[in-house]
Amino acid sequence: EKLIFLIVIGIVISLELVNTAVEHAVDLVTDEKHPLAKFAKDAAAAAVLFFSIIAVIIAIVMFFHHI
Repeated sequence: EKLIFLIVIGIVISLELVNTAVEHAVDLVTDEKHPLAKFAKDAAAAAVLFFSIIAVIIAIVMFFHHI
């Protein structure tokens, strides 16, 4: 259980780093507001949000047995 918990935390942190990299890369390429630039940023942020929700569900399932 501890290993799964550490892997899930690592994935969330990794996704957040990728999200930051995508946002900075998009900002580097264009200063204008472009629909595709917004989509790229939103998609990267959505990936972090989605897996964060999955991580919470995993944590609830893992710790439910201990309660």
